[in-house]
Amino acid sequence: MVVHNRGRIFSWPVGEVPVLVDVEYPPGSGEEHVGSCGISFGGIREDGILGISNGEHMAQGDELWPSTESWDSIWVVNRNDAPLDIGGVNSEGELDIYKPGYKAISDQDLICRYGDYHVLSIGNHNPLYVDIIQTVYTWGTYPLNDVVLYTYEVIPKRFSISDPIFNLLALSKVGFNNNSPSVDDRQVYDNDRKLLILEDGDGSADGDAISNLGFQMFTPADIPESEITWTWLWNTDIWFQPSTDQENYDTFFTTGEVMRSQESFDGSISYLTASFPGFTLEVGDTMKFQIALIMDDDGETEGIITKSELLDILREKDFVVPGPPPPPPLIVEENNRHIKLSWPPTAEVNPETYTDDARLDLDPAPFGGYRVYKSTISRDGPWTLLADYDVLGDGYGPETGLTHEYVDEGLLNNVSYYYAVTSYAKPDTVLNWASTESSIFLSSSTVVPGAESPESVGDVAVVPNPYRADVAYQSYNPPWEQSPSGRSWMPQDRRIQFINLPERCEIKIYTASGDFVAQIDHESSTRGYEDWNLTSYVEQAIASGLYIFTAEDLNTKKVQVGKFVVIM
Repeated sequence: MVVHNRGRIFSWPVGEVPVLVDVEYPPGSGEEHVGSCGISFGGIREDGILGISNGEHMAQGDELWPSTESWDSIWVVNRNDAPLDIGGVNSEGELDIYKPGYKAISDQDLICRYGDYHVLSIGNHNPLYVDIIQTVYTWGTYPLNDVVLYTYEVIPKRFSISDPIFNLLALSKVGFNNNSPSVDDRQVYDNDRKLLILEDGDGSADGDAISNLGFQMFTPADIPESEITWTWLWNTDIWFQPSTDQENYDTFFTTGEVMRSQESFDGSISYLTASFPGFTLEVGDTMKFQIALIMDDDGETEGIITKSELLDILREKDFVVPGPPPPPPLIVEENNRHIKLSWPPTAEVNPETYTDDARLDLDPAPFGGYRVYKSTISRDGPWTLLADYDVLGDGYGPETGLTHEYVDEGLLNNVSYYYAVTSYAKPDTVLNWASTESSIFLSSSTVVPGAESPESVGDVAVVPNPYRADVAYQSYNPPWEQSPSGRSWMPQDRRIQFINLPERCEIKIYTASGDFVAQIDHESSTRGYEDWNLTSYVEQAIASGLYIFTAEDLNTKKVQVGKFVVIM
């Protein structure tokens, strides 16, 4: 998924970010869950003006934006990172640190700030002059690895705000991302849990999803539930919504109506709103809301509800849970048909000496061991456990003993593999908290084994030769052709490879009749190959035929001539 600093929980329009799937789960599946999603905050300013500021609204424009300061972007803080001051010095030379000494709560926190007054040229926009500090919590350990928690701290800067509201807009689009409308979705709402679940029906053009998405909303803990009015409305017409703040406030956000869950799978958009009649938020005060995105792949709602119940418990602890040791610093050596991984502890990062104040068992040495993983597909997995090295005699794990090195042999040269080394902790038996493990994704590396570059040309070759368009090279394991994450394979992902290249050489490609097609420049002392996507210098796909190449060693001026065949 994409994390925005604009009050959104989706990536559309596509041109803004290089991701085409909105809330993809399971990772790499192409299965998305929302077509539009975001928050709104509204209320009545002390001068009597009503305003509703939207991170996403289907009928009104986006109204939440960060400032233009270079540092006012998204900050990433990992668990076990040193405390960090979030903010900077603004264009007027004033120190603006809005999260001093920030320490991560989850395995990876993403922090940003935006407001409704940085862009005032939006039509029908009545700014409340509020800052919203957004902190996103993500975990790498079950069961929280299927949860993303958004925390919103709303702070008035100019006016006090009475009768405030906080709203989540969610357009259901559960299915595979094929640009077809999700007309077979429904939304189920549990008002006791303040839990909204998006479900997919069977048999439509967007396929049959195996996972659902839940949104659970938490309101400020210091405001009694009896003083909150909840409204939940849905409609299968996604454009059925007023275009003015007053109409939205009166029609969608403050009625107190809670509709029944959808019975049919017709697709819908919905508004879940908490309103606080009679409450006033003063200038400088903070009002905190939280929205948890809860995923589950059982095709039912039980898994989401179970995780929702866990979040209710963890909320009492401010979502501070026992965490894993930091991932070890990974060193990779790429060799001919094999790789070597090593992860010696350093003075800066030593997983074996970490402590965790969130544990209730007060174990002074909770480190359990290291695990080595490998994927032949992508950094999203699937991952295969290669080895588990644990502390001998600690009563947990396979009792293999610790080591800090692993060699994987028998690999294909010039092909991408993915490795990760994680560290894990022993379970907290007092809290009944399972063993936690550092994130595979955060500690993963892309590795390409290969032979050293030859002294000069002479053995340069093309693989595969012939190249055949009717062969599904992307389905090989490991894949010979790969597409960027978030989309399916396309013709521009085609790949042939020139191998056995010296350190500095120039490759020119011609048709059999001598017409120039493309040039590839190579300069590397460690990588003796170059890829080509079968596209000419004028960005056109080449045709079937016999092709000639020349490979010139730029150091020795020696030239090798070769040929290859393409069958399209």
